[in-house]
Amino acid sequence: MSHLLEVRNLSKSFGGLQATKDVSFTLEEGEIVGLIGPNGAGKTTLVNLITGVLSPSAGSIVFRGRDVSRQRPWQAARSGLARTFQIVQPFPQMTVLENVAAGALFAGAASSRAQAEREAMEHLEFVGLADQALRPATALTLPSRKRLELAKSLAMKPKLLLLDEVNAGLNTAEIDKALALMRTIAARGITILLIEHLMKVVTSLSTRVLVLHHGELISQGAPQAVLEDPKVVEAYLGSKFAARLAAQAQETGVEHV
Repeated sequence: MSHLLEVRNLSKSFGGLQATKDVSFTLEEGEIVGLIGPNGAGKTTLVNLITGVLSPSAGSIVFRGRDVSRQRPWQAARSGLARTFQIVQPFPQMTVLENVAAGALFAGAASSRAQAEREAMEHLEFVGLADQALRPATALTLPSRKRLELAKSLAMKPKLLLLDEVNAGLNTAEIDKALALMRTIAARGITILLIEHLMKVVTSLSTRVLVLHHGELISQGAPQAVLEDPKVVEAYLGSKFAARLAAQAQETGVEHV
């Protein structure tokens, strides 16, 4: 079977620091897959490798049947790989509309500026920013900048969308709106790899979850099974607390997450 994305034994070293080590997984069309792990686990490094920001020290990345291990970021964007960034940085001298139109022109194959702006307005309407299209991007609030980042990535017409903590800094109502948007995006057939710290988001959205710890993939599978995996509990809570939970579970017959 041909996978949309296949990561094979992917490793990245920075001098003596092993950021990712022998990571392997696949993604299928239309999936929402959560990528979790403690701070410093290597999640953003993995996204940087997939999108060409970094080149792997070992291993390979196959996207839509083609080895893309050594592609550059602009090549990744044009091949159907789009991403958002944990720290949102819109083009500061441009309007909201121009920010999104840039994505449509650069990677979305828009044939003219007029077409790019038409497509940009459609994406702004989708994320709820159409009424702010002519405002400077720097004038937006953090939640609106997050939605702008999403609109920019959608303008690139991705097959795979990598979202790096897109819900960070949002309140409960804003997160609920973001969840609805992500479900609609997946329903359009766009695969999503979601880096996330909020377990509510991971469990409600993801069909599968991948867990990185110290650069290694320590668990993957259905969300509830992964969250109950002793290796995952230990990675998040520490070995002593994980052992205490396991002992309590044996004594009481109750499973703890």
